[in-house]
Amino acid sequence: MIDRIRALLLVIEEGSVNRAAVRLRISQPALSRQMKALEAEIGGRLLERETNGVKPTDLGHSLIKSMRPVMAAYESSLAELRRKARGLRSELRIGYLVSASHALLTPALARLRQSHPDLKLKLHDMSPREQIDGLRAGELDIALIGQEGAVAARDFHSTKLCSLGCCAALATSDPLARHRNLAVRELKNKDFIGIDEDQMPGRNRWITAQCRAAGFKPRFALIADGITHVLSHVVSESAVTLLPAYFQTLNHPGITFVPLSDAKARWDFILLWQRGKVPPTTRALVEALKTVGSELG
Repeated sequence: MIDRIRALLLVIEEGSVNRAAVRLRISQPALSRQMKALEAEIGGRLLERETNGVKPTDLGHSLIKSMRPVMAAYESSLAELRRKARGLRSELRIGYLVSASHALLTPALARLRQSHPDLKLKLHDMSPREQIDGLRAGELDIALIGQEGAVAARDFHSTKLCSLGCCAALATSDPLARHRNLAVRELKNKDFIGIDEDQMPGRNRWITAQCRAAGFKPRFALIADGITHVLSHVVSESAVTLLPAYFQTLNHPGITFVPLSDAKARWDFILLWQRGKVPPTTRALVEALKTVGSELG
């Protein structure tokens, strides 16, 4: 039916079955049969013959009004799919952690703009779980996900952008917050704030691994449902959590981020992107992020 609707729109544009047939490179009788078949599918007359050609009926006008935007969307989607099949993209859909945007994504996008100034970017501030789900649903091309990307790395192309140092987030009123740096073992008697595994899969296991390497098992007083709530509970509970070092550049009321001195306290920043033929735009952003990541560590 799509081809018949496209042909009908052309007939109406030309005001003539003959002229439309020439543009479509088919015979006039064949096009007339298509129009009759479409009228049969719709259930009413779409065209009226006049001495100087054809015009749409009321039903034809209704079809034009309802189907022209549908056809435009169809043609646009088809063109985009064909571009994607050739390894080209007119837009790039990026999932990212807002906490990492300043340190990694912003400078990488500045590099990307130099080589692809007309590329349309769709940026989505998402939790790691939302990014993984977005990749699996085909709604994202690339995910700037962090340590949590390890749980899905085998399902996508992946690379470690950098391995960062870590910091402890403490309430500013905590005596430990006055230290220039801390060893993880100094947090042994503190309550820890964890985060919902549905939002950040593997984060609590990573915290536990850092503490076990320092000789103790962390005591999670609360499990929060997002990083903002984690930091709020750090203040309200006078507790602690462990974070990648780039958090030290952020300002959060009531929170002090103290660097960790442990050499093994590291945060791997992982990037995921869709399998299959990699478009040049995706490859360009991956390379830009790798360059920025190498500068960070």
